[in-house]
Amino acid sequence: MIKPWDPWWSKPSARNICLSKEGTQLVQPIPDQELLDDDIGSDEFSKVPLGPETPLPPLSRLSSKEPSPLLTVHLVDILYSYCFTLRLYNGDWRSDALGSVMVVLSVSSVLGQGAQPETVLEALSHCLEQVCCPAYRHIGGLQFGLGVIDDVISLLGLGTPALVCALRDMHWCIQEGEKEAKSERPRKSQRGGTRSAIKLAERKIYFIMCWVHEQPEEVWSSLAAIVRAEKTSAMEFQQINRSEDLNNKTEAKSKSLIQEI
Repeated sequence: MIKPWDPWWSKPSARNICLSKEGTQLVQPIPDQELLDDDIGSDEFSKVPLGPETPLPPLSRLSSKEPSPLLTVHLVDILYSYCFTLRLYNGDWRSDALGSVMVVLSVSSVLGQGAQPETVLEALSHCLEQVCCPAYRHIGGLQFGLGVIDDVISLLGLGTPALVCALRDMHWCIQEGEKEAKSERPRKSQRGGTRSAIKLAERKIYFIMCWVHEQPEEVWSSLAAIVRAEKTSAMEFQQINRSEDLNNKTEAKSKSLIQEI
């Protein structure tokens, strides 16, 4: 029996990630064999993605322009697509790196369409629309999509180290997907466009990872509060719609009954 995937951001070890001032991994996970030898009996920490192997450059080296104030919104969009993709693949994007990348591009408007959402509501609304589309509706629809928002809130609550590790994991996924895309024979004319989209997504993720690394911790608690508030609003709106649908059905049945009488 396959056990349900337990997200790495829900594990206690996710709160103990140590990165250097340059953003690189300080504490390396203990290999599985060492864990067994020490009779610890768990490879929990190894499931938390590693931080960058090389120092993250300052943003000033990546761009001469000031970072957009909308990057917090774009981060929510990107994190949502990451969490959704891991949920979809039961935590193992490596089983189909290119497929995982295509899911990311389809869910994230920032990475897949080059969109510039201006509010958290706008970013989440697009993500939820994609999750509820026919391609993914079988996974759980709106309820599943709302649950992924909780994943985003959890990641934000872990702070900068966990966010950097998540983005590094996502960046690695994009790179592996790009390799698979290059190795495939171009069956369709869209293949070249797909590779271009993947390359652009890789650059965006790397840039926002460097940006996240430079932000003060208090940014994430504020952003998490906004995301939580938007989720609450979405749930209230859903409840209102359900009530209206129920009332409409009740009225329709009443009218039918009256007509029959």
